[in-house]
Amino acid sequence: MGFTSAWLITAHDDAFVAELAPRMRPHIEAAAGDPEGRRRWAGWERVAPLPHWREWRERWPEIGEDVRNFEELTAAGPLDAFYDGTDLGDDFCAMDDVWCVAADEVEPFHAVRSKEYAVAALFHALGPGRAARLPGWCGNFLLDSAAVRATLAQVEEAFSFSPEERAAAEEQDWSALDDGESALEGPLRCWREAAAAGLGLCGLAAHVY
Repeated sequence: MGFTSAWLITAHDDAFVAELAPRMRPHIEAAAGDPEGRRRWAGWERVAPLPHWREWRERWPEIGEDVRNFEELTAAGPLDAFYDGTDLGDDFCAMDDVWCVAADEVEPFHAVRSKEYAVAALFHALGPGRAARLPGWCGNFLLDSAAVRATLAQVEEAFSFSPEERAAAEEQDWSALDDGESALEGPLRCWREAAAAGLGLCGLAAHVY
């Protein structure tokens, strides 16, 4: 069965972040604290680095369980209700109430994928050590301007590569095959621009349909 996922990073002022926080942060914290999610993360750490993504199908009998664990870890889902307002008790939705009201100072990073997940592609390229430096949980986060500034250095570390490391990461990032801004560039650009503009950031990954 097919699906489409979206992952966006948008900038907002602190007043908006404070208004959104009670609605969004409990879901992120619950996902980050879920024992099953932590088990999947630990499983990824044990087998990392996974083989090149082009080898997954042919080596499925050997590595299928590890790949499935990683895919379940990095799939969209914890914030699905925010895309269309499902089960939120009102008409709030990410499209109208988060993504379409992003601050003009920072161009959003957006990745819309059919039958795959942009967060999964990025995390496969980064590996668990670098991915752990990103705030929130698997691409989902809500930070005010002070938190953006405070986390900028660790995000820069996550995306700092030698030429050889960068080439290896690009080879592992299957989303680089698509048009649009690379996931190896967009998140860090958003962090730097938001920090310079005194803005907060929202990362939200969800199934569109």
